[in-house]
Amino acid sequence: MKTTRISELRDMSSDQLEVVLKDAKETLFRLRLQARMERLDSPSELKKNKRLIAKILTLKSLRSKTQENKQAK
Repeated sequence: MKTTRISELRDMSSDQLEVVLKDAKETLFRLRLQARMERLDSPSELKKNKRLIAKILTLKSLRSKTQENKQAK
């Protein structure tokens, strides 16, 4: 899995972020299963995937807060 920078994520639309988030969660699930059943080829993939999910969730949270602030004004 390639590392995704936060700047690349910021350029994505909300729909694109949802797709990437869903894919990252599915990948994380598969990696966790694989870690339980057998050895992972690269255990660092778990960490990378968790960080990607955290980046996306943080970005979504910031966007929703920005939307709320715009509507409140």
